[in-house]
Amino acid sequence: MAELPTVTGANTLSNSFLGDNIQICVVTRDFHRTMEGLVRAGIGPWRVYTFGPETVSEMTYRGQPASYSMRLGLAFSGTMMWEIIEPLTGPIIYEEFLEKHGEGIHHVAFNVNNIPWEERIAAFKARGYELIQSGIWCERVPYAYFETEGDTTTTMEIFDIPADFVMPEPEEWYPGPPPAA
Repeated sequence: MAELPTVTGANTLSNSFLGDNIQICVVTRDFHRTMEGLVRAGIGPWRVYTFGPETVSEMTYRGQPASYSMRLGLAFSGTMMWEIIEPLTGPIIYEEFLEKHGEGIHHVAFNVNNIPWEERIAAFKARGYELIQSGIWCERVPYAYFETEGDTTTTMEIFDIPADFVMPEPEEWYPGPPPAA
């Protein structure tokens, strides 16, 4: 058995590298039903996008170049980003999840905590976690998912939104756009 990490602070261990939890994602087969339910619960407004080969470069799935697409919604509740994903095409980890578990919370995402992107990926790999899906959205926002379910009961994701990144106009707002600033 591996040696346990030591406690280094009120909220840290000697092997900590994850940074803040910044996102919770729900995977669904019915995007609008799930979005309506989360609005009813008080989460929104939702920005709706389609992620696919037109908007995401360098797509990988289980270590191989891939082509997939998904409908994706983003909203905030306080500082927590919520995400809804409905898989559309291709080999994709969200379809695997739906087949194995049904709808529900698929992953949690962590900020990169100012650790360079490649070092963060290496930190997951050093712990034995396989990179299972990745890409770069809008040519500037890399994302990567790791096979952590066996240890944590969920998948972990990292993404890196540059400080000067401006979210593109969504395909749809639900239930409507926020008031103009």
